[in-house]
Amino acid sequence: MRTRPERIPESEITPRDVYLRRRELLVAGALAAGTALLPRLSLAAEVPAHGTIPNVKPGPFGTDEEKTSLEDVTSYNNFYEFGTDKSDPRKLAGSLRTRPWKVAIEGEVEKPAVVDLDALLEPHALEERVYRHRCVEAWSIVVPWVGFPLGDLLKRFQPTSQAKFVEMTTLLDPEQMPGQRRDVLEWPYVEGLRIDEAMNPLAILAVGMYGEVLPNQNGAPLRLVVPWKYGFKSVKSIVRIRLTRTQPQTSWNRTAPNEYGFYSNVNPDVDHPRWSQKRERRIGEFLKRPTLPFNGYAEQVASLYKGMDLRKNF
Repeated sequence: MRTRPERIPESEITPRDVYLRRRELLVAGALAAGTALLPRLSLAAEVPAHGTIPNVKPGPFGTDEEKTSLEDVTSYNNFYEFGTDKSDPRKLAGSLRTRPWKVAIEGEVEKPAVVDLDALLEPHALEERVYRHRCVEAWSIVVPWVGFPLGDLLKRFQPTSQAKFVEMTTLLDPEQMPGQRRDVLEWPYVEGLRIDEAMNPLAILAVGMYGEVLPNQNGAPLRLVVPWKYGFKSVKSIVRIRLTRTQPQTSWNRTAPNEYGFYSNVNPDVDHPRWSQKRERRIGEFLKRPTLPFNGYAEQVASLYKGMDLRKNF
């Protein structure tokens, strides 16, 4: 594990609101021009701040396996921004304010912008997709997500030919996210995908689950879902999507590179240094089941890794 750098005195750090205002001024011109040109689809997303999400249609690639109970999915969470215990997010995430919410789209794109969440979602038709999920800690769940393909959003901002990776960043605000006051990770939380992974239709941005707006503890108001990878790849409460030429340094890969590789594909043949990944326990079940390569989504994604050593590139 790498040695953490010396902490910068708080008095020398630019206040977050000042920094964000400066960035918004820099991209204001792009925002004004870009949003005027964004395509409008006939089935636009309508996402209230709370409650049921209307106009959701069934999506592809879903499983007909029994869904994990809503109670389990909302009370047993990995969201270190609110604490390291599985019950912490549910108890502490009420402090998160999900409106107003802005997302910066930047880096290797023709139309960089800082967009209000509602404007970001407005052109997209929302789908419900029932996905299996596998946690690196050997437990799994089945969740009906409400969202839309990440690739559809990226295309709106026109990635350049130099865009090879997509870096996504969680909100940094220890006042709202008390877990960020502890040094368990280097904040803010950062995750990334290769551009072809991000464009795969299985990868979605979720704004809800079980037909309702995302609860705070599950990544409100916007989170990534990549069902063929271990759960920690699904970055939550996203405020920045940055396209890059080089592979981003992701939070867990930076903290413990021997345990958490950049690709993080579900691979039963590669054990975590502290436990086996060959079997998993579905929450709500007693017996374990075999873990499936790519979490059962090999047909859709295995071709992305043709010729790669999936033990070395774990």
